[in-house]
Amino acid sequence: MSISHKLSHLAESLEGTLLYDELNKILYSTDASAYRIAPVAVAIPKSEEDIAKIIQFASQNKISITPRTAGTSLAGQTVGNGIIVDVSKHFTKIIAFDQINKTVTVQPGVIRDELNLYLKPYGLFFGPNTSTSNRCMMGGMVGNNSSGTTSIRYGVTRDKIVEIKAILSDGTAVVFKELSSAEFSEKAKGDTLESAIYKAIYQELSVVENQIEIIKEFPKPEIHRRNTGYAVDILLNSELFGGTESTINLGKLLCGSEGTLAFTTEITLKVDDLPPTNNVMVVAHFHTIQESLEAVVTAMKHHLYTCEMMDDTILNCTKSNREQAKNRFFIQGEPKAVIMLEVASYISLEDAEKQADALIADLEKNNFGYALPKIFGTDIDKINELRKAGLGLLGSIVGDDKAADSIEDTAVELSDLPNYIAEFSAMMERHGQSAIYYAHAGAGEIHLRPVLNLKTKEGLHQFRNIASEVAILVKKYRGSLSGEHGDGIVRGEFLPFMIGDKNYELLKRIKKAFDPHTILNVGKIVNASKMDENLRVEAGRVEPEIQTIQDFSDSLGILRLAEKCNGSGDCRKLPSAGGSMCPSYRATRNEKDTTRARANALREYLTHSEKDNKFDHEELYKVFELCISCKACASECPSNVDVAALKSEFLYQYQKANGFLVRNKVFAYNAKLNGLGSITPKLTNFIANLPFVKKSMGVAPQRKVPLLAPKTFRNWYEKNWNQASSDSFINGKVCLFVDEFTNYYDVSVGIDAYELLTKLGYEVIIVDHEESGRAFISKGFLDQAKAITNTNVAIFSGYIADDFPLIGLEPSAILTFRDEYLRLADNKNAAIELAKNVFTVEEFFKNEITAGKINADHFSDEIKTIKIHGHCHQKSLSSVEATFAMLNVPKNSSVTIYNSGCCGMAGSFGYEKEHYEISMQMGEDTLFPKIRSTAATTEIAAAGTSCRHQIFDGTSRKALHPVTILRGCLK
Repeated sequence: MSISHKLSHLAESLEGTLLYDELNKILYSTDASAYRIAPVAVAIPKSEEDIAKIIQFASQNKISITPRTAGTSLAGQTVGNGIIVDVSKHFTKIIAFDQINKTVTVQPGVIRDELNLYLKPYGLFFGPNTSTSNRCMMGGMVGNNSSGTTSIRYGVTRDKIVEIKAILSDGTAVVFKELSSAEFSEKAKGDTLESAIYKAIYQELSVVENQIEIIKEFPKPEIHRRNTGYAVDILLNSELFGGTESTINLGKLLCGSEGTLAFTTEITLKVDDLPPTNNVMVVAHFHTIQESLEAVVTAMKHHLYTCEMMDDTILNCTKSNREQAKNRFFIQGEPKAVIMLEVASYISLEDAEKQADALIADLEKNNFGYALPKIFGTDIDKINELRKAGLGLLGSIVGDDKAADSIEDTAVELSDLPNYIAEFSAMMERHGQSAIYYAHAGAGEIHLRPVLNLKTKEGLHQFRNIASEVAILVKKYRGSLSGEHGDGIVRGEFLPFMIGDKNYELLKRIKKAFDPHTILNVGKIVNASKMDENLRVEAGRVEPEIQTIQDFSDSLGILRLAEKCNGSGDCRKLPSAGGSMCPSYRATRNEKDTTRARANALREYLTHSEKDNKFDHEELYKVFELCISCKACASECPSNVDVAALKSEFLYQYQKANGFLVRNKVFAYNAKLNGLGSITPKLTNFIANLPFVKKSMGVAPQRKVPLLAPKTFRNWYEKNWNQASSDSFINGKVCLFVDEFTNYYDVSVGIDAYELLTKLGYEVIIVDHEESGRAFISKGFLDQAKAITNTNVAIFSGYIADDFPLIGLEPSAILTFRDEYLRLADNKNAAIELAKNVFTVEEFFKNEITAGKINADHFSDEIKTIKIHGHCHQKSLSSVEATFAMLNVPKNSSVTIYNSGCCGMAGSFGYEKEHYEISMQMGEDTLFPKIRSTAATTEIAAAGTSCRHQIFDGTSRKALHPVTILRGCLK
């Protein structure tokens, strides 16, 4: 029987899902590492019985299985050529919580930050805190023995293990927990696989020669963050093997074993009291890397909660990232490195500040740091967010030279750190390299990354040579080649050297005891693949030439834009983490619907397709289908992977080969059709909402097609524009962009804007211009969008200036001038210059308020409560804070901003029959519940016409454009 037939039978037997189509095999062939290995299938189990069946199938067919949660592994742990078993979708329950004993039991798919949200009301939290904490899952943290920023105070994941329930390689379920020596001996009796495991551990670790060899060759025990092979050195602490501890827990051996020993299904963990809320961060600035590391030894004499480092490479990457540029406010001058030193107090903020002052005095006494600012309150959170974005920010480096994750995880004893890094830096100079330095300085672990072009044979050669030399250097200091990211593929082959051949053979025997048929995550830790094989990119390849209609020169082409995605999975964060990325993943929880999946799939086909039109693949259509072009990834993805731009280009190229659907043509040409329909708007509205018409166009029956206004805004303007003398326009003039939504549907909003601006002393000028092109862009009609772009750029470039800005009411329309037009315009310089003076109406108001031209005197004293829902394009390309500033001008207005994610309408997307349900689910994720809980007397502000329609359809509440609300506040 062929493997596909066998997989088909397995699929029928599972409660969950088994995927073995080409697309899903591509999507699961990579994680956050440099590796690419296509699996034979991807399993999404729903139950432990499913996992047992998959294990038994793998054993019978000699296929490897690889456990996977969020797929954020940096060493290649979650890729393999067998069956990837993804537990991130269904194994997400918090099973039990014991507040008295401070323990919690979770399934492996529980996200670390979600767990802490659950624990927070009880005054507890799970301490280990990785930079991926808003999407990484507990199964992955156990598999890697994760540490993160807090390890200097709260330890590593292994320290928190109480029990692990797992399925062994023969399909039997067992529990590994703390046992007395007698209980351990009892477990070793019998003829089950579990008994064989206990027997093998006892036999191996009872041998004195083995104990001596482990103590001699394993990393120094003072290095708390060590993930070198299996944690047999930890087991030697038991009195069974000559140690002082009366108990032993094999769960600690599973922690850090990368799924190679057993398949974890439940984890019981110790949790800690919440850290103090009175905290102060000292951000020490340094002129050299070496000085910063010498300062760490001094700083760590103080009672620090975090001690994190970032070098200038990462800090410079923050300048070009829309989200993180806001978080670099603390930088003074041009430091080569900064170290973030956090102190805290349960007593008071004053006590915490005394600690900070003592820390600063100590650093100054030793002449460390040229600037030592103290940071307080929510500003500390902003700095921590910037630090967490470090890995993703490195992905934003333009070109083929990338920060390679080959030596990024070394840890040494803290006192050895300055000398180790000095030797490392000298070694890098010999290689002609200037490495990147960041992360956990206080724990003796700096994430070190050489910048290499792995597409070249020279870069691949350096990849191995640098890794080999670093292994020798780490061994010299008896450090750990992996501090927290694991051995995986990238470090696995160095294990015999790092721990000695005898210890390595010992690990192989332990692996054999757990996994006699070698099916569990094969090729990791023992018998590892070569670190320079199975890479995402092939050294020496001929770079494919990809012609695009959009200008992707800012990334050196569309392929390199897709390649910026390093797989760190920021797009898998859930609504509780804030932001909007990625609405479709939040609704489906399928890897296929992540931003990462879209970039990965496009990279794969642009690289490996043999078609003349490399975009012409149905798999790409499937992976882009639920992308709603919200633009959240353009700002929230640290690597700046703008998938909305990728999607519009894909649709254009794909439809060139396969034709343009009639429905897509209707939506794309909506503004043109509305121009005709507005001649007889009542008749048009009647026909458009007839059930058979909606059905024929594939419009969801639950939706009401938006109604054309009785007359267009332009018609109103022609009859009502103010011919007052220029003396009445004391604040100057503005050009109002009449977008296609305002002109045909939301005419009242246009009128409100015109009257509001006029009454505030602005001359409002409207000229003949084209529509924005938004509908053409969203549907991939880029020839038409390009023509519109060139026309509008030519029209406005002649007279829009600093004192005559172009402002718009619909965010998705006006912001095309600052976004897509820059990729589409033939005269790019003109488009760039024009964009400097294009603003949303809210941005314009904020600027004028700051300039003192608009103030509370213009408005009534009426008491109002207002909640703002920001349009996704506003959040990504502009700022919802501008709306906040605008609506806060009346003195008695109380304004807050919803943390509301995406509404889910996304132009035509929510009207399409097949997308209606998921569109509503996107709204239900955060926005709808928040609006339903909002008092009926509270006004809801939403600048986007799609947002207002979706809010009404989902909650029956009417949202208003901010200009309408402010117009109503005028005296």
